[in-house]
Amino acid sequence: METIEILRQLAIIIIFAKLLGLVARRLHAPQVVGEIVAGLLIGPSIFGWVQSSQFLSGMAEIGVIMLMFNAGLGTNINELKKSGVKATLIACAGVFVPLVLGTILFMTFYGFDKIGSEQFYKALYIGTILTATSVSITVQTLKELGKLSSFVGTTVTSAAIIDDVIGIIVLTVVIGFKDPSTNLVSVIIHTALFFVFACGAGFIFYKIFKLFEKRYVHTRRIPIVGLALAFSFSYIAQKFFNVADITGAYIAGVILCTTKDSSYISRKMDINSYMLFGPIFFASIGLQTNIRTIDTSILIFSVAFVIVGMLSKIIGCAGISRIIGFSGINSLIIGCGMMTRGEVALIVAQRGLAAGLLEHEFFTSVILLIIISSLVTPLVLKALYSRKKEVS
Repeated sequence: METIEILRQLAIIIIFAKLLGLVARRLHAPQVVGEIVAGLLIGPSIFGWVQSSQFLSGMAEIGVIMLMFNAGLGTNINELKKSGVKATLIACAGVFVPLVLGTILFMTFYGFDKIGSEQFYKALYIGTILTATSVSITVQTLKELGKLSSFVGTTVTSAAIIDDVIGIIVLTVVIGFKDPSTNLVSVIIHTALFFVFACGAGFIFYKIFKLFEKRYVHTRRIPIVGLALAFSFSYIAQKFFNVADITGAYIAGVILCTTKDSSYISRKMDINSYMLFGPIFFASIGLQTNIRTIDTSILIFSVAFVIVGMLSKIIGCAGISRIIGFSGINSLIIGCGMMTRGEVALIVAQRGLAAGLLEHEFFTSVILLIIISSLVTPLVLKALYSRKKEVS
């Protein structure tokens, strides 16, 4: 793509994303809703002014990394410690229930074949896609509502990170049915090693950063070093441990969240994210969808897929949250906060296409789930918090 064309597309994305973001805020909805709708309008679904490209995908990836780094910076470490066990239980329920209901959904439409058949593994893979959680939109919504560092907000963020780790293991197991060369033990070991690395390296970098912070008190060098740490952890997580890069970014933020300048770093990240990378990321969700090409033969399944995908997370996560002691309204907030899907679901779907476990027409269902859950979740969370005076 020529540079001049890139500039044209960036201008269109920023103008429409911020304009519709402001409209959404005037309508008392989170700005991310408007930015996602902007992607639908300027993308192939409506006007076709902007096409998804490798460059925009790269910019969007930077956007989600910065967003997750910021989420880590805003983490209340004491609340994180308190939510650890509960977040793990919520994540397990958030994987198990969608996996089962998604598998049953596919078999309801296309037949209940015996366990071990190719059709059964395709059904199982549909369930695997539904296990993914994309916390980025929820994080941005909670941030706009001022609830990101609350116990419930921290629990949702932690559960989503754990959910991705469990999801990687589930993905590996299911792919292993089709590809015997996939090594489940290796994946588990690599994931565990990443968190060991994160603890060890994180402690070292924290001490180094504290010394750096003393020498360069409240200067622009501080957020520059912080951003470099976020990109480094993202790269190391993906490259050497096969763990999602956004997990590495979040861990980098957690490492720095107790430093004196964490809020200063966060403000500087917000400037870049608000002006450029954030709008591109959220608009890119809409850009990846072309509603004109939706086949009517798959439409009914897609509607059911979206409904089951969203409800299964609420049933699993909200249900276990209520059991382990959260109030009814907090349980619903957690369940709804976990129902968004994004880049992880796309990655899982793409892996399924490559492995022959997913037909191309089902990719439309995944895109619709991402779009609808991304639009609905912020609205539902805002409505739930409006009914709640105080989040414990």
